[in-house]
Amino acid sequence: MARRYGGKHSPDPRADGSEAKEAAKRLSTTPTRFRIDPGGARVNFLYLPAAVLAFMSLGGGPERLALGLVGGALWALAAWLTREGLRAEAAYHDRKVARRPALPRKILASLLTGAGTVIAAGIGGTDLLGAALYGVIGTALHVTAFGIDPLSDKGVEGVDRFQQDRVARAVDEAEGLLAEMRHTVARLGDRPLETRVERFERTAQQLFRTVEQDPRDLTSARRFLSVYLMGARDATAKYAGIAERGRNEAARRDYLSLLDDLEQNFAARTRKLLQNDRADLNVEIEVLRDRLKREGLRTEYSEE
Repeated sequence: MARRYGGKHSPDPRADGSEAKEAAKRLSTTPTRFRIDPGGARVNFLYLPAAVLAFMSLGGGPERLALGLVGGALWALAAWLTREGLRAEAAYHDRKVARRPALPRKILASLLTGAGTVIAAGIGGTDLLGAALYGVIGTALHVTAFGIDPLSDKGVEGVDRFQQDRVARAVDEAEGLLAEMRHTVARLGDRPLETRVERFERTAQQLFRTVEQDPRDLTSARRFLSVYLMGARDATAKYAGIAERGRNEAARRDYLSLLDDLEQNFAARTRKLLQNDRADLNVEIEVLRDRLKREGLRTEYSEE
Protein backbone atom coordinates (compact mmCIF):
# COMPACT_ATOMS: atom_id res chain seq x y z
CA MET A 1 0.00 0.00 0.00
CA ALA A 2 1.46 3.39 -1.02
CA ARG A 3 2.65 5.77 1.69
CA ARG A 4 3.38 9.48 1.53
CA TYR A 5 6.77 10.52 2.91
CA GLY A 6 7.84 13.98 3.93
CA GLY A 7 8.82 16.18 6.78
CA LYS A 8 8.35 19.63 8.21
CA HIS A 9 10.28 21.22 5.31
CA SER A 10 8.26 19.46 2.62
CA PRO A 11 5.92 21.51 0.40
CA ASP A 12 2.99 19.77 2.08
CA PRO A 13 3.10 20.83 5.75
CA ARG A 14 0.72 17.99 6.67
CA ALA A 15 3.22 15.34 5.64
CA ASP A 16 5.02 15.46 8.98
CA GLY A 17 2.50 13.26 10.70
CA SER A 18 0.00 15.93 11.78
CA GLU A 19 -2.59 14.38 9.47
CA ALA A 20 -2.43 11.11 11.38
CA LYS A 21 -2.69 13.01 14.67
CA GLU A 22 -5.76 14.88 13.46
CA ALA A 23 -7.30 11.60 12.29
CA ALA A 24 -6.70 10.09 15.71
CA LYS A 25 -8.27 13.16 17.32
CA ARG A 26 -11.35 12.80 15.11
CA LEU A 27 -11.62 9.17 16.14
CA SER A 28 -11.48 10.02 19.83
CA THR A 29 -14.25 12.62 19.49
CA THR A 30 -16.52 10.62 17.21
CA PRO A 31 -19.60 9.46 19.13
CA THR A 32 -19.90 5.72 19.49
CA ARG A 33 -22.89 4.11 17.84
CA PHE A 34 -24.03 0.92 19.48
CA ARG A 35 -25.72 -1.73 17.37
CA ILE A 36 -28.77 -3.14 19.05
CA ASP A 37 -29.54 -6.70 18.05
CA PRO A 38 -33.30 -6.89 17.42
CA GLY A 39 -33.19 -10.53 18.50
CA GLY A 40 -31.41 -9.93 21.78
CA ALA A 41 -32.01 -10.85 25.40
CA ARG A 42 -35.77 -11.27 25.25
CA VAL A 43 -35.37 -13.97 22.58
CA ASN A 44 -32.75 -15.75 24.67
CA PHE A 45 -35.38 -16.34 27.35
CA LEU A 46 -37.38 -18.40 24.84
CA TYR A 47 -34.73 -21.13 25.00
CA LEU A 48 -35.26 -21.57 28.75
CA PRO A 49 -38.69 -23.30 28.58
CA ALA A 50 -37.29 -25.72 25.97
CA ALA A 51 -34.49 -26.75 28.33
CA VAL A 52 -36.85 -27.02 31.29
CA LEU A 53 -39.31 -29.20 29.37
CA ALA A 54 -36.57 -31.55 28.19
CA PHE A 55 -35.14 -31.79 31.73
CA MET A 56 -38.51 -32.50 33.35
CA SER A 57 -39.11 -35.33 30.87
CA LEU A 58 -36.20 -37.31 32.26
CA GLY A 59 -37.17 -40.25 34.42
CA GLY A 60 -40.75 -40.40 33.14
CA GLY A 61 -40.36 -43.34 30.81
CA PRO A 62 -39.41 -43.47 27.13
CA GLU A 63 -42.70 -42.07 25.82
CA ARG A 64 -42.63 -39.08 28.14
CA LEU A 65 -38.96 -38.49 27.34
CA ALA A 66 -39.57 -38.62 23.58
CA LEU A 67 -42.49 -36.19 23.81
CA GLY A 68 -40.50 -33.87 26.06
CA LEU A 69 -37.57 -33.82 23.66
CA VAL A 70 -39.85 -33.17 20.68
CA GLY A 71 -41.66 -30.37 22.52
CA GLY A 72 -38.38 -28.84 23.65
CA ALA A 73 -36.99 -29.04 20.11
CA LEU A 74 -40.09 -27.27 18.75
CA TRP A 75 -39.70 -24.47 21.30
CA ALA A 76 -35.98 -24.14 20.59
CA LEU A 77 -36.61 -24.00 16.85
CA ALA A 78 -39.32 -21.40 17.45
CA ALA A 79 -36.85 -19.28 19.45
CA TRP A 80 -34.27 -19.46 16.65
CA LEU A 81 -36.84 -18.57 13.99
CA THR A 82 -38.03 -15.66 16.13
CA ARG A 83 -34.51 -14.27 16.35
CA GLU A 84 -33.94 -14.57 12.60
CA GLY A 85 -37.37 -13.14 11.87
CA LEU A 86 -36.72 -10.06 14.00
CA ARG A 87 -33.39 -9.48 12.26
CA ALA A 88 -34.99 -9.87 8.83
CA GLU A 89 -37.76 -7.46 9.81
CA ALA A 90 -35.23 -4.87 11.02
CA ALA A 91 -33.34 -5.14 7.72
CA TYR A 92 -36.65 -4.78 5.85
CA HIS A 93 -37.55 -1.56 7.68
CA ASP A 94 -34.05 -0.12 7.17
CA ARG A 95 -34.36 -0.35 3.38
CA LYS A 96 -36.20 1.93 0.99
CA VAL A 97 -36.60 -0.98 -1.41
CA ALA A 98 -37.13 -4.44 0.09
CA ARG A 99 -38.89 -7.69 -0.58
CA ARG A 100 -41.00 -9.36 2.03
CA PRO A 101 -39.15 -12.26 3.67
CA ALA A 102 -39.41 -15.38 1.52
CA LEU A 103 -39.87 -17.47 4.68
CA PRO A 104 -42.30 -15.99 7.27
CA ARG A 105 -40.08 -16.88 10.20
CA LYS A 106 -42.05 -15.22 12.98
CA ILE A 107 -45.34 -16.73 11.84
CA LEU A 108 -43.74 -20.19 11.74
CA ALA A 109 -42.24 -19.54 15.17
CA SER A 110 -45.71 -18.74 16.55
CA LEU A 111 -47.12 -21.99 15.16
CA LEU A 112 -44.19 -24.01 16.52
CA THR A 113 -44.64 -22.35 19.91
CA GLY A 114 -48.27 -23.44 19.91
CA ALA A 115 -47.35 -26.99 18.88
CA GLY A 116 -44.72 -27.21 21.61
CA THR A 117 -47.23 -25.91 24.13
CA VAL A 118 -49.72 -28.65 23.14
CA ILE A 119 -47.08 -31.31 23.77
CA ALA A 120 -46.03 -29.76 27.07
CA ALA A 121 -49.63 -29.61 28.24
CA GLY A 122 -50.18 -33.22 27.22
CA ILE A 123 -47.14 -34.32 29.20
CA GLY A 124 -48.60 -32.51 32.19
CA GLY A 125 -51.76 -34.60 32.02
CA THR A 126 -54.09 -32.10 30.34
CA ASP A 127 -56.78 -33.60 28.12
CA LEU A 128 -56.70 -33.09 24.34
CA LEU A 129 -59.13 -30.14 24.29
CA GLY A 130 -57.32 -28.37 27.11
CA ALA A 131 -53.94 -28.95 25.45
CA ALA A 132 -55.29 -27.53 22.19
CA LEU A 133 -56.55 -24.44 24.00
CA TYR A 134 -53.16 -23.98 25.64
CA GLY A 135 -51.59 -24.24 22.18
CA VAL A 136 -53.85 -21.54 20.79
CA ILE A 137 -53.06 -19.32 23.75
CA GLY A 138 -49.32 -19.90 23.30
CA THR A 139 -49.53 -19.02 19.60
CA ALA A 140 -51.54 -15.88 20.34
CA LEU A 141 -49.11 -14.75 23.05
CA HIS A 142 -46.13 -15.21 20.71
CA VAL A 143 -47.84 -13.16 17.98
CA THR A 144 -48.71 -10.47 20.53
CA ALA A 145 -45.14 -10.31 21.82
CA PHE A 146 -43.24 -10.42 18.52
CA GLY A 147 -45.76 -9.61 15.80
CA ILE A 148 -45.80 -11.14 12.33
CA ASP A 149 -43.46 -10.86 9.37
CA PRO A 150 -43.84 -8.11 6.74
CA LEU A 151 -46.29 -9.47 4.18
CA SER A 152 -45.81 -7.01 1.33
CA ASP A 153 -42.94 -5.75 -0.79
CA LYS A 154 -41.67 -2.23 -0.27
CA GLY A 155 -40.41 -0.28 -3.25
CA VAL A 156 -40.32 2.99 -5.12
CA GLU A 157 -43.51 4.00 -6.87
CA GLY A 158 -43.24 4.10 -10.64
CA VAL A 159 -40.19 1.83 -10.80
CA ASP A 160 -40.62 -1.57 -12.39
CA ARG A 161 -40.02 -4.76 -10.45
CA PHE A 162 -36.92 -5.71 -12.45
CA GLN A 163 -35.15 -2.46 -11.52
CA GLN A 164 -36.12 -2.88 -7.88
CA ASP A 165 -34.76 -6.43 -7.88
CA ARG A 166 -31.46 -5.24 -9.36
CA VAL A 167 -31.10 -2.57 -6.69
CA ALA A 168 -32.08 -4.95 -3.88
CA ARG A 169 -29.48 -7.52 -4.99
CA ALA A 170 -26.75 -4.92 -5.36
CA VAL A 171 -27.46 -3.40 -1.94
CA ASP A 172 -27.63 -6.85 -0.31
CA GLU A 173 -24.17 -7.68 -1.69
CA ALA A 174 -22.80 -4.30 -0.58
CA GLU A 175 -24.25 -4.69 2.92
CA GLY A 176 -22.63 -8.12 3.09
CA LEU A 177 -19.22 -6.64 2.25
CA LEU A 178 -19.65 -4.00 4.95
CA ALA A 179 -20.62 -6.70 7.44
CA GLU A 180 -17.44 -8.65 6.60
CA MET A 181 -15.36 -5.52 7.24
CA ARG A 182 -17.13 -4.91 10.54
CA HIS A 183 -16.66 -8.47 11.76
CA THR A 184 -12.99 -8.53 10.71
CA VAL A 185 -12.20 -5.35 12.61
CA ALA A 186 -14.21 -6.52 15.64
CA ARG A 187 -11.79 -9.45 15.95
CA LEU A 188 -8.95 -7.06 16.73
CA GLY A 189 -10.56 -5.53 19.83
CA ASP A 190 -9.54 -2.04 18.65
CA ARG A 191 -12.53 0.09 19.63
CA PRO A 192 -11.37 3.36 17.99
CA LEU A 193 -10.84 1.49 14.74
CA GLU A 194 -14.27 -0.14 15.02
CA THR A 195 -15.77 3.33 15.44
CA ARG A 196 -13.90 4.55 12.36
CA VAL A 197 -15.17 1.62 10.27
CA GLU A 198 -18.71 2.25 11.51
CA ARG A 199 -18.43 5.88 10.37
CA PHE A 200 -17.39 4.74 6.91
CA GLU A 201 -20.25 2.25 6.96
CA ARG A 202 -22.77 5.01 7.64
CA THR A 203 -21.38 7.05 4.76
CA ALA A 204 -21.62 4.07 2.42
CA GLN A 205 -25.17 3.35 3.53
CA GLN A 206 -26.18 6.91 2.64
CA LEU A 207 -25.18 6.06 -0.92
CA PHE A 208 -27.18 2.81 -0.72
CA ARG A 209 -30.29 4.69 0.40
CA THR A 210 -29.86 7.24 -2.40
CA VAL A 211 -29.66 4.49 -5.00
CA GLU A 212 -32.70 2.78 -3.50
CA GLN A 213 -34.73 5.97 -3.84
CA ASP A 214 -33.87 6.20 -7.54
CA PRO A 215 -32.78 2.85 -9.06
CA ARG A 216 -31.66 4.70 -12.20
CA ASP A 217 -28.58 5.73 -10.21
CA LEU A 218 -27.46 2.11 -9.89
CA THR A 219 -25.41 2.15 -13.10
CA SER A 220 -23.24 5.09 -12.01
CA ALA A 221 -22.92 3.79 -8.44
CA ARG A 222 -22.35 0.09 -9.15
CA ARG A 223 -18.56 0.39 -8.95
CA PHE A 224 -18.92 1.82 -5.44
CA LEU A 225 -21.30 -0.95 -4.38
CA SER A 226 -19.04 -3.74 -5.63
CA VAL A 227 -15.45 -3.05 -6.72
CA TYR A 228 -14.57 -0.41 -4.14
CA LEU A 229 -16.21 -2.26 -1.26
CA MET A 230 -14.52 -5.51 -2.28
CA GLY A 231 -11.19 -3.67 -2.21
CA ALA A 232 -12.02 -2.22 1.21
CA ARG A 233 -12.95 -5.67 2.52
CA ASP A 234 -9.71 -7.19 1.20
CA ALA A 235 -7.63 -4.34 2.63
CA THR A 236 -9.36 -4.82 5.99
CA ALA A 237 -8.53 -8.51 5.96
CA LYS A 238 -4.88 -7.78 5.13
CA TYR A 239 -4.58 -5.18 7.87
CA ALA A 240 -6.20 -7.53 10.37
CA GLY A 241 -3.65 -10.20 9.45
CA ILE A 242 -0.83 -7.74 10.13
CA ALA A 243 -2.36 -6.42 13.36
CA GLU A 244 -2.93 -9.90 14.75
CA ARG A 245 0.81 -10.57 14.48
CA GLY A 246 1.60 -7.45 16.49
CA ARG A 247 0.86 -3.73 16.64
CA ASN A 248 2.00 -1.95 13.48
CA GLU A 249 1.43 1.81 13.51
CA ALA A 250 2.49 2.29 9.88
CA ALA A 251 -0.02 -0.27 8.64
CA ARG A 252 -2.70 1.27 10.86
CA ARG A 253 -2.05 4.75 9.44
CA ASP A 254 -2.20 3.40 5.92
CA TYR A 255 -5.49 1.64 6.61
CA LEU A 256 -7.00 4.76 8.21
CA SER A 257 -5.86 6.80 5.22
CA LEU A 258 -7.59 4.32 2.91
CA LEU A 259 -10.82 4.65 4.90
CA ASP A 260 -10.56 8.45 4.67
CA ASP A 261 -10.18 8.28 0.88
CA LEU A 262 -13.05 5.83 0.52
CA GLU A 263 -15.34 7.85 2.75
CA GLN A 264 -14.65 11.04 0.81
CA ASN A 265 -15.31 9.30 -2.51
CA PHE A 266 -18.54 7.70 -1.30
CA ALA A 267 -19.77 11.02 0.09
CA ALA A 268 -18.87 12.81 -3.14
CA ARG A 269 -20.75 10.23 -5.21
CA THR A 270 -23.82 10.58 -2.97
CA ARG A 271 -23.74 14.38 -3.35
CA LYS A 272 -23.42 14.05 -7.12
CA LEU A 273 -26.39 11.70 -7.34
CA LEU A 274 -28.49 14.06 -5.22
CA GLN A 275 -27.47 17.02 -7.39
CA ASN A 276 -28.45 15.10 -10.50
CA ASP A 277 -31.83 14.32 -8.93
CA ARG A 278 -32.38 18.00 -8.17
CA ALA A 279 -31.35 18.93 -11.70
CA ASP A 280 -33.86 16.43 -13.11
CA LEU A 281 -36.54 17.89 -10.84
CA ASN A 282 -35.75 21.43 -12.01
CA VAL A 283 -36.05 20.33 -15.62
CA GLU A 284 -39.43 18.73 -14.91
CA ILE A 285 -40.62 21.90 -13.16
CA GLU A 286 -39.53 24.09 -16.08
CA VAL A 287 -41.30 21.80 -18.55
CA LEU A 288 -44.45 21.96 -16.44
CA ARG A 289 -44.28 25.76 -16.25
CA ASP A 290 -43.88 26.03 -20.01
CA ARG A 291 -46.85 23.75 -20.49
CA LEU A 292 -48.99 25.84 -18.12
CA LYS A 293 -48.01 29.03 -19.94
CA ARG A 294 -48.99 27.50 -23.28
CA GLU A 295 -52.34 26.57 -21.77
CA GLY A 296 -52.79 30.18 -20.68
CA LEU A 297 -52.61 29.43 -16.96
CA ARG A 298 -50.82 31.79 -14.59
CA THR A 299 -48.42 30.41 -11.96
CA GLU A 300 -47.75 32.72 -9.04
CA TYR A 301 -44.64 30.79 -8.05
CA SER A 302 -43.01 30.90 -11.50
CA GLU A 303 -40.38 33.44 -10.41
CA GLU A 304 -39.56 31.75 -7.12
